[in-house]
Amino acid sequence: MKDLFSGNVETKIAVCPGMWLLPGWIDAVTLEQIHADINTLSEVAPFRHMQTPGGHSMSVAMTNCGSAGWVTDRSGYRYTTADPLTGSAWPDIPARWQSLATHAAKVAGYADYVSDACLVNRYAPGASMGSHQDKNEQDYTQPIVSVSLGLPARFFVQGPERKGKSIPVDISSGDVIVWGGESRLWFHGVRPLKEGADPLFGAYRYNLTFRVAL
Repeated sequence: MKDLFSGNVETKIAVCPGMWLLPGWIDAVTLEQIHADINTLSEVAPFRHMQTPGGHSMSVAMTNCGSAGWVTDRSGYRYTTADPLTGSAWPDIPARWQSLATHAAKVAGYADYVSDACLVNRYAPGASMGSHQDKNEQDYTQPIVSVSLGLPARFFVQGPERKGKSIPVDISSGDVIVWGGESRLWFHGVRPLKEGADPLFGAYRYNLTFRVAL
């Protein structure tokens, strides 16, 4: 796996039960490849600011790849097998992304992981992700693998309820967070992104979130 990841691939830090941070996990060459993959993907399935069921526009721009893609509109949160914007099937998950997610899950203790959906989020300065659960998937025994790219951000975890003191996790480009088991349905989110300039991803933070959706 050395062609995909840094030499520090086995380092992991416990965040909470079932959740692990893999710091500096993706090397510079792979980051460049992923950057190119995102550009290719967005030409087929463009980024868009989806609307919540309550009618609010999300501050984070999103697209998807895989057998299913997560969407939200006035009808609710759900997965679809086709892109509502284009009417076409979502692009396939790039092979290097799938390998990355599978190996990260294994390092975190979740063997034989194969995602069928990858949400690609693009954060501009000021964008955030409010506290939420990932619960539109069919199988909660499967973990979620989250890859951070570009500008640094503050991820936070609250617990099984949306209250109480949160656990802050500062994440940088190339970091990966994997969570499952007890923390699989814990509330979590991302604080508003601060301005900055990443040498590769510019004034944005990107997040690849791998799921087993169907």
